[in-house]
Amino acid sequence: MAASIASVTRRRGVRQFIKFGIVGCSGLAVNFVVAHLLETTASFSGFTDFALGFLAGGASNYVLNRIWTFRSQRNPIVEGLQFLAVSGVALILGRAIFALAAYEGYRHFTTTWLAATLAGTAVNFFLNKYWTFKHTA
Repeated sequence: MAASIASVTRRRGVRQFIKFGIVGCSGLAVNFVVAHLLETTASFSGFTDFALGFLAGGASNYVLNRIWTFRSQRNPIVEGLQFLAVSGVALILGRAIFALAAYEGYRHFTTTWLAATLAGTAVNFFLNKYWTFKHTA
């Protein structure tokens, strides 16, 4: 079993996904702290709290993914705009999840935040790997 795990982790895409996950956890922490601080101290909507946390976490994720996960040397402005566009797609997905939760009468912020974040993670990895950082593959 250890040999099969080792052979899987030798694959570049798997290593990148693991690194993406580690970077994502750090961004998740930034997102969580910012969103929950705003949720308890500001008078924004739940989605606004989520969106501002999402953007703060996304900024840290971009820098770490560029440097460590994908080791990109490409123009950071072009790449940053692509990363931002991908984040926008994930944010729209998050908005849909918040809207669905509100429509269903579900008001638990942390659970809705988690569902929106997990859905966005999958979108972020695949779009960034195969569009933003495709030149590093």
